[in-house]
Amino acid sequence: MANLGSLVATGASVKVEGLLVAPPVGKKQRIELRLEKVLHVGPVDPAYPIPKTQLSLEVLRDHNHIHLRPRTNMISAIIRIRDALAFATHSFFHENEFRLIHTPIITTSDCEGAGEMFRVTTMVGEGIPQKDGKKIDYAADFFGRQAFLTVSGQLQLETCACAVGDVYTFGPSFRAEHSHTSRHLAEFWMVEPEIVDADIQDVMNWAEAYVKYMSQWLIDKCCDDMELMADKGCIDRLRMVASTPFERISYTEAVKILEEAVKGGKKFDNKVEWGIDLASEHERFLTENEFQKPVIVYNYPKGIKAFYMRLNDDSKTVAAMDVLVPKVGELIGGSQREERYEVIKERILEMGLPLKPYEWYLDLRRFGTVKHSGFGLGFEQCCCLRPALTTLETLFPSQDTQEEQICN
Repeated sequence: MANLGSLVATGASVKVEGLLVAPPVGKKQRIELRLEKVLHVGPVDPAYPIPKTQLSLEVLRDHNHIHLRPRTNMISAIIRIRDALAFATHSFFHENEFRLIHTPIITTSDCEGAGEMFRVTTMVGEGIPQKDGKKIDYAADFFGRQAFLTVSGQLQLETCACAVGDVYTFGPSFRAEHSHTSRHLAEFWMVEPEIVDADIQDVMNWAEAYVKYMSQWLIDKCCDDMELMADKGCIDRLRMVASTPFERISYTEAVKILEEAVKGGKKFDNKVEWGIDLASEHERFLTENEFQKPVIVYNYPKGIKAFYMRLNDDSKTVAAMDVLVPKVGELIGGSQREERYEVIKERILEMGLPLKPYEWYLDLRRFGTVKHSGFGLGFEQCCCLRPALTTLETLFPSQDTQEEQICN
């Protein structure tokens, strides 16, 4: 019915018609197709670089394989897992009566206040005009002012939460951080809910419920794909996350635990002291050694958190929280938002940010302020609950991307 060599070559595309039957006793496969018609054969060049044998992720990152790797069992399983997690995300929030909001990708606001943003401009080809010989003159630019790729949709999301109730967004975010680790990507997707009439305890409850929902969804619907992963303990780890109450400790308690570990002989690459931003090694020690389950750390020092987080009564900490999980570290970051006008205005100035771009944000506190909280989950980090990190770079890489940017 067809040339057998072109039909069975690894990499060929075939469309056939026949009868599915049980194979003869002794054969390894579970089903067999008795061929009746060959409808199409997409022949393959003998130089096809993907063999039948399993390839390591390092080999699949090579430029000779980079555009063909979705055809492998591992990457195709990751694509299906990522799809399942995206569907589960929308299901969770719609079941709980949240409204989906599409927030802007191009913005003039720096949500995190860190300044690590990609600038959007049309002036590069013509040269960058300057004003008074020093400042860049943005009057000639497309938007007439500085514009950036968003680092978060949270600020815009709050405008809708204060009008229609609980909302969420699920879209791309960008960070211009010069950090080539599995925790820092230039482009990633964020899940960000904003919850009205919620304090720090409420947002911790929502974050825990969401992570458990996602984990249970994969257990129920993706076990076949999970079995293709190299880490055979990933399903057990998911079951643990889905069924175990998360530990909750304050930042101060977390630092004390780490300091005691250092006194007991534990060595960390990063110094442990009150006021530091917990490093990945600290987070993993808490989840994998100290508690052996997910941990929520809350009430962080104000100096290491964003301006919009609610200042606690001690004036030293803010009502912020991070969800830490084994093998990953930080999965979710969230907070109760500062709803007091004078306090948040002062915090913006403390961070060295100009007030003018945030006047609309301050209006939310001037005109009918309301208590609200929210969190952000990096979708790629969520996929890290599995042993293979699925990122935009893993699935649709650019040819000139640094290999360090690609997470394993």
